[in-house]
Amino acid sequence: MIRKPAVAGLFYEIDPNSLIKQIEWCFQSPLGPGSIPEIGNKRNIKGVIAPHAGYIYSGSVAAHSYSEIAKDGFPETFIILCPNHTGMGSGISAMNQGSWETPLGLVDIDSEFADLLIENTTIIDVNSDAHIKEHSAEVQLPFLQYFKQDFQFIPITMWMQNIETATEIGDLIHKTANKLGRDVVVIASTDLTHYQPQYIAEKQDIQVINAIKAMDEKLMMNNVKQFNISMCGYGPVAGTIFATKKMGATNCQIEKYATSGDTTGDKNSVVAYLSAVFR
Repeated sequence: MIRKPAVAGLFYEIDPNSLIKQIEWCFQSPLGPGSIPEIGNKRNIKGVIAPHAGYIYSGSVAAHSYSEIAKDGFPETFIILCPNHTGMGSGISAMNQGSWETPLGLVDIDSEFADLLIENTTIIDVNSDAHIKEHSAEVQLPFLQYFKQDFQFIPITMWMQNIETATEIGDLIHKTANKLGRDVVVIASTDLTHYQPQYIAEKQDIQVINAIKAMDEKLMMNNVKQFNISMCGYGPVAGTIFATKKMGATNCQIEKYATSGDTTGDKNSVVAYLSAVFR
């Protein structure tokens, strides 16, 4: 199965050359990291957080995470944990075979990893319906393809985002990677506060950011609930924190926080974005 792009031409450019220029703009823009990195081979990164709005809004923030991944060096497999915006599919839906297409080419699913992951749990279903129109994993792929073509990934949507589910998924990722001897990086796809004035978004989001920086997934979840923060991917972030700690990460570096208002100038109703790296 080849999963066709759902949001090419909407969230990012559909023409390959235009998309490459757009990605380069994300890196070089004032809100981006400032330059296009060289690919390294250190391999210390265990996971990242990256936003998933249209590139003109959140691409420059996402570029901070992908700059660090590029400088660190590519793993064999990326696990993309993302929210389920469409309501399609099951509570936790993965794809375990086939490829995803973007304007920059095809990316293969790591079937061996996905099959073993699913085999050892009852909470993850094989369900492509959840992924057909979901944008939050798709928009991550062109950033990776810009640097390298020969990598694999596994997309997992989370409609169920409670702490028990998130930590079970994080633990499964760690155990599966260990069993296969697979070098992986977990990507948590999320935006933070939605459609609030910028000053409110910043006040709310610092509660989440401080918990993420402390690598405390339970505190983060509690703060999302306590402060009524409209963060769409709190489950993916909790799962990523848990997985990366299991994989040996001891530090979280907050790379960039910005909002759509920082791009458009309209700060009356913004969506907020975060880049963070776990090592």
